[in-house]
Amino acid sequence: MSAKEIFENIKANLEAQPDKLAGLNASYQFDLSGEGGGTFFINVADGKIEVGEGAAESPGCTVSMSASDFADMVEGRLNPTAAFMSGKLKIKGDMGLAMKLQALLG
Repeated sequence: MSAKEIFENIKANLEAQPDKLAGLNASYQFDLSGEGGGTFFINVADGKIEVGEGAAESPGCTVSMSASDFADMVEGRLNPTAAFMSGKLKIKGDMGLAMKLQALLG
């Protein structure tokens, strides 16, 4: 599955579970390297989600990793904490937002 397809699935899943978005106002940017990668964003505000390709205007949290590791993480084959500790996942910005991201993607 390509990164673009993964982000389309994330959007569909979160629109189907609006309770996960309640009370969250955040902007995330994902810099995914390697084959099938690219730059993507997720903006959450007032219970609504916007997902797309390109850079976030002013991300509160930027996630950097390979596209294949990101796919493994979203599909449950790579533990986010283990990925962070091993250096496969890099976070820049608000760590609190990064922790909330795990609930959004899960």
